[in-house]
Amino acid sequence: MSRLLIRHETHYTYDRPVGFTPHRLLLRPRDSHAIRVVSASLELFPHGQTRWVYDALGNCVCWYRPEGEAAEMRVVSNLVIDRFPAPLTPMVADDPHSTLPIVYELNDRLALAPFITPVTPDEDGALLSWLRAHMQRGDEPVLDFITRLNTAIFQEFTYASRYAEGVQSPGETLSLGAGACRDFAWLMVEGLRHLGFAAQFVTGYLYSPANAGVRGAGATHAWCAVFLPNLGWLEFDPTNGLVESPDLIQVAATRSPAEAAPVAGGLIGDPGKAEMTVLVDVNLAQDNTRAA
Repeated sequence: MSRLLIRHETHYTYDRPVGFTPHRLLLRPRDSHAIRVVSASLELFPHGQTRWVYDALGNCVCWYRPEGEAAEMRVVSNLVIDRFPAPLTPMVADDPHSTLPIVYELNDRLALAPFITPVTPDEDGALLSWLRAHMQRGDEPVLDFITRLNTAIFQEFTYASRYAEGVQSPGETLSLGAGACRDFAWLMVEGLRHLGFAAQFVTGYLYSPANAGVRGAGATHAWCAVFLPNLGWLEFDPTNGLVESPDLIQVAATRSPAEAAPVAGGLIGDPGKAEMTVLVDVNLAQDNTRAA
């Protein structure tokens, strides 16, 4: 078990004071068998009211209503979490439907339907052509195929961090041969959906002090979760070629990237020039850190 300290600061500045609509904050991880939230707090400016809810997917959401007008907004999330290592037992898909094409039982399919239907079209067939190039002939365990696809994105595409908002479409990422972690995650999510898999877009943090070459460590990060019979939701990080890694700290799982923004809301009035800075620190806690 590792105890981690996470500080995530989002700071907006404007040329002139503006009002604010309610903001949706997606910053607190869900307690699970892998993550225990020891303490969580927010530093907010301007002052305002907050209300915590769980959305339809079980993500922990804070609704923040800033009061008055201001020429800046500052949202800081401070977390202390315990991260438990992933099981060391090998993942064996022994379900008879575990080979391609994927087949879900009816009850699972009803629940998974929103995550099976693709969000983006593949009008020119480029995405399916790329997927087929990574398939083997004959029956193949789905876990082997997904793992190979995860590795292929890691090896074939050039990583480039990007601070502009938005996510590239799978077609754009294929055409450019490059992208940020969210672009690779979305390529894998939508690619698997076009093959009939249930997949989610996952956001959170990546902490990996043992490997300085890990891309996206110590920052907000995005990856893919896939539902497989008898195995449930499994996490794949195509940016780094990781599978079910204990270094992945999940905050939210959504149908699309648009639903996964850490801070989302609007302004009232003309802000003039607006700037945003985001700072994320993920550090191992000292031995004397105590639970709240």
